[in-house]
Amino acid sequence: MIKSIEVEDRQLARRQLSKRWIVAISIMLLLIAITVLPHLTPQDPYRIQMGSRLQPISVDHWLGTDHLGRDVLSRVMGGLRTTVGTSLLILSVSLVVGVPLGLLSGFAGGWVDRVFKRVIDGFMTLPDYIFAIVLSGLLGPGLMNLIFAVTAVKWVSYARLVRSTVLAEKQKDYISLSVLAGTPSWRIVMHHILPHTIGNVLVLATLDIGKIILMIASLSFLGLGPQPPIPEWGAMLNEGRAYFQMAPHLMLVPGVAVVLTVLLANVLGDKLRDRYDVKTRTEE
Repeated sequence: MIKSIEVEDRQLARRQLSKRWIVAISIMLLLIAITVLPHLTPQDPYRIQMGSRLQPISVDHWLGTDHLGRDVLSRVMGGLRTTVGTSLLILSVSLVVGVPLGLLSGFAGGWVDRVFKRVIDGFMTLPDYIFAIVLSGLLGPGLMNLIFAVTAVKWVSYARLVRSTVLAEKQKDYISLSVLAGTPSWRIVMHHILPHTIGNVLVLATLDIGKIILMIASLSFLGLGPQPPIPEWGAMLNEGRAYFQMAPHLMLVPGVAVVLTVLLANVLGDKLRDRYDVKTRTEE
């Protein structure tokens, strides 16, 4: 009996260790890709060579050239910083805005929570993509307008998640005892409530990276994102659309880059969800 328990404990430890390794490797690969790859481009992603336009895959151009003779591999690597880097920036700003507002609304309650709830309901009336497209269209094309539009859409989900977590934690006995003991409100929030929200927020943020990348690529495909000649995967898809029959790699290469990056982010989110999901850990 004791041996079987020890075997189960070792197997559980191995599974948890493998999950942590997968999460660590995924984060490391994503950070390395964003910081290193844009500096390792084989050619200048902005260099126009009309004599080499629409070239197929070759030794000089590993992924061919576009309609202006620019190296596709260099532009995809340069677009990594624009697309993924912008998505991480939007995610960071959404967390900075959404988490404190959710904590304030859930813990303060009263009229503050009622006003916040009405604001959330107003933002939730429209789907994310429609709201982002409308807001980007009103603001006009450009990277900063794109960041503002997507952030205005994404902060709501984090504020709503944190608020619901705070409301659930406020009902527990240890919070009531802390209040009766005269513990300052800021200390209760920072030392007792905030740690319970980190796991859920981290999982949602990781899963949101892929969604934000797709939203940025979609808006850029519509011409509402970074403007030429800035390399961006969605804009590259739009540029290659007119040349798909003669040079399909112009759409396939950035499309595959978007798919692989989103899959990597989703795998990371799934592993984090397994790590912080109490039901999953109990079943294991």
